[in-house]
Amino acid sequence: MVKTGDCRASLAMIPPLYCYRSRDSSLTLGTGSAISATRIGRPSFQLTGENIAPILLLMYHSPVLWGDEIMKTFNKGAIRDEKGQVLILALVLLVVGGLILTPLLGLMSTGLLAGQVYEKKMDELYAADAGVEDAIWRIKTNNLTFVNNYSSEPWHLTVNNRSVDVVVYREDLDPTCAKNFTYQIISTAATDDGGGTAAIGSGTQIEAYVTAVVKSSGILDHVITSPCGYNVSGGQSQINPPEGEHGPEGNYVGAWPTAEMLSELYWEDVGNVTQYGSDTIDLEGVNMTLGPLYRNGTLTITNSGPTEATLTLNGTLYITRDTFINGQGNKVLYLNLNGNTIFVEDATGAAPEDDPCNPEDNKYALKIGSKCTLTGSGCIIAVGNIEFKPNLSCSEEDYILVLSVSGKTYMQPNGDFYGTLAGNAEVYIQNGDATWTDYSAVEGGLNFPDLPGTQQISSYNIASWEISAV
Repeated sequence: MVKTGDCRASLAMIPPLYCYRSRDSSLTLGTGSAISATRIGRPSFQLTGENIAPILLLMYHSPVLWGDEIMKTFNKGAIRDEKGQVLILALVLLVVGGLILTPLLGLMSTGLLAGQVYEKKMDELYAADAGVEDAIWRIKTNNLTFVNNYSSEPWHLTVNNRSVDVVVYREDLDPTCAKNFTYQIISTAATDDGGGTAAIGSGTQIEAYVTAVVKSSGILDHVITSPCGYNVSGGQSQINPPEGEHGPEGNYVGAWPTAEMLSELYWEDVGNVTQYGSDTIDLEGVNMTLGPLYRNGTLTITNSGPTEATLTLNGTLYITRDTFINGQGNKVLYLNLNGNTIFVEDATGAAPEDDPCNPEDNKYALKIGSKCTLTGSGCIIAVGNIEFKPNLSCSEEDYILVLSVSGKTYMQPNGDFYGTLAGNAEVYIQNGDATWTDYSAVEGGLNFPDLPGTQQISSYNIASWEISAV
């Protein structure tokens, strides 16, 4: 008897089975090999008592034998039917990729070059624009040198690693008056790559036209004017305006009057009058009108009388030596300038010519004390230092010029000052307010020389702006 655990022995002992259907559709199943090939038809099976045991045993030991063979046969047929199709698809994709890749790489290379060119032109444009802005700043600050009053000397900048050349042209300018005129600014930014992917030399040029109003600003056009600076001491001091067109100018470069110039000017006012022989003018409580007056020596103007008194100027006071103006005790001296000038020729305390910004301290050619009350418009001028400490009874309609030609103007008043404080060496303000007013409103005008000032742009605007490649 065959043991069921030995599959191979069991299968070996089963005789080969042959199954065929005869032409008369009967099924014959048996063993042996004597079957004629001509008689084999479509396979057919019929279970009988003789073959049921071998068939069951075969199915017990190999239940998936027939199904596995069937699947193998099916897969072989499917694979045999699809041979070469993947190769064709791969070849098609390769051909299409080859056709697309070359122009795509060319497009990417062109886009990269175009981006570099755009970036380069943008940097050039910004650099040229910076050149125009620099030119406008130089125009506004009068920081240009013009050849034949028409063309400026060109200058060079480096912006965004770009070389920028700028030149300015202007109309002929009359420096004695304000005038509308036009500046032409040409700013050219160039690129020199010197190699690289986009090594293309190029340039961008901006041509701008700027219309401007140029005004000649002199000594009288600022609330404080000095070539050597100014000093405002004390938290209560106010300067109006604090900056801008009529604000303080501590680095004045315009024309400055000399002692000889002013001496000649004011001598014309007093040259025909008799010299005043006394060194003192005392009102003694009585109002007085004085001028023109020439005093060759020191002079003191005071009021020793029992009441207040007013001295009204009716012409120029020309004094050659130290001058002192003040009341005595409780006796106030009112001084009405009345549109006239006090000129002191003395140079006490003035700075030396080789060191014009360092005057002598505590030495004054002209002193106006606190017992003097100043009114009206006019000029107070000394060649040397000035100590200015009066009471001020002035209004915005008044204008007073206090000028030290070669020294310091030291101001410590009581009241509001309207006009200009000027000093060649320095202007020093302590606990006082100063406000600029328009001197052109003074009736009859100021008795002061018309000096060339500094040319300043009072206003400007860009009329046109054109960009081109060079």
